[in-house]
Amino acid sequence: MSTTHKAHCLLLPYPLQGHINPMLQFSKRLQSKGVKITIAATKSLLKTMQELPISVSIEAISDGYDDGGIDQAKSFLAYITRFKEVGSDTLTQLIKKLENSECPVNCIVYDPFLPWAVEVAKDFGLVSAAFFTQNCVVDNIYYHVHKGVLKLPPTQVDGEILIPGLSSTIESSDVPSFESSPQSDKLVEMLVNQFSNLEKVDWVLINSFYELEKEVIDWMAKFYPIKTIGPTIPSMYLDKRLPNDKEYGLSLFKPMAKECLNWLNHQTISSVVYVSFGSMAKLEAEQMEELAWGLKNSNKNFLWVVRSTEESNLPKNFIEELKLASENKGLVVSWCPQLQVLEHKSIGCFLTHCGWNSTLEAISLGVPMVTMPQWSDQPTNAKLVQDVWEMGVRAKQDDKGIVRREIIEESIKLVMEEEKGKVIRKNAKKWKEFSRNAVDEGGSSDKNIEEFVSNLMTIS
Repeated sequence: MSTTHKAHCLLLPYPLQGHINPMLQFSKRLQSKGVKITIAATKSLLKTMQELPISVSIEAISDGYDDGGIDQAKSFLAYITRFKEVGSDTLTQLIKKLENSECPVNCIVYDPFLPWAVEVAKDFGLVSAAFFTQNCVVDNIYYHVHKGVLKLPPTQVDGEILIPGLSSTIESSDVPSFESSPQSDKLVEMLVNQFSNLEKVDWVLINSFYELEKEVIDWMAKFYPIKTIGPTIPSMYLDKRLPNDKEYGLSLFKPMAKECLNWLNHQTISSVVYVSFGSMAKLEAEQMEELAWGLKNSNKNFLWVVRSTEESNLPKNFIEELKLASENKGLVVSWCPQLQVLEHKSIGCFLTHCGWNSTLEAISLGVPMVTMPQWSDQPTNAKLVQDVWEMGVRAKQDDKGIVRREIIEESIKLVMEEEKGKVIRKNAKKWKEFSRNAVDEGGSSDKNIEEFVSNLMTIS
């Protein structure tokens, strides 16, 4: 065994950017503590990457669709079925290959979207850790669906839902939501199946931090060996203990960094609304139009990320008119370096779809939020942002599922101008402090990572 590495973790992420980045950040923390890291990435994913992290070793496995990943599959069910079969085989081959290296694998850290990894680990007598990329409240909801206590969508549409471990009641509009279709049913099944063999794992790692979700974490810890290890964002935005860790190092889109930052440098402090719906959300043309008008009517300067595939849904001539306007009101870009933007002193609020990575970035950088959740875990995250952490407001949809321009305008003004906004900004500062402390030396997440590493060392 090599003297330089005391243990070797093989990481198996689900091939989506929002799932890979947190795992990659966690791996950098492990690496800084002397653990060798290998990331098992699908061939289809490796083909789509704009850039690859150079700090860790990457090995290819197959999901059975090497040319196009999930887009090549006939359905979501076909994809996950084939991935289980081919993924198990190719992961097994990879572990065998690494057995001959000077530091063989002794632990698999896997995304519970791929629960079959546990069986592969057991075949080799390796320890395993499930790595949940979502927060503990959302995991708790899926756990209750798994146990048959709750249904998705909920049956009690008007009533409040009580979930053990959650002090506040939630409404049906706050639970994870999915359109009703056979594809969505399979997705919900996969989310629930994260718990199908969780009793067999040695650790359950959660991308959150203890202070943010104390009650739920304490409740879940009665059933599973839970450890919070987040926020998993680059160290230079938090504790600064990993000096070269300034970005995730993995991207599916090319950010227009220079353009964004140049424009922000010309704006006044806390004056800009930053708008982004992440790498997956798709807004209908009607919603895009309402959002465009809501931003214009708010009279705030805005930086809006509209992916090139969504640009056709913008109102006619919207970008041209912005460019012609003399007062530099808004900038629309296809992608941007989100952490650098959120950290910028000109940002006053983040209008977000409330995906967990974006939410955690806003918490870590102390940016107040206006939330417009679309689906999946986003409504639950939005509920927590508004009512539990009190660092934002939710812009509510109407009966047609559209958030109207007046609501968008009102929500932005509430956060950036009104008295309530002061409380929100104060809370945002508080959570920023808590998140930095969690990963700093001796913080709750740092202690958990230290404990995880020392356990690995004893078994290696």
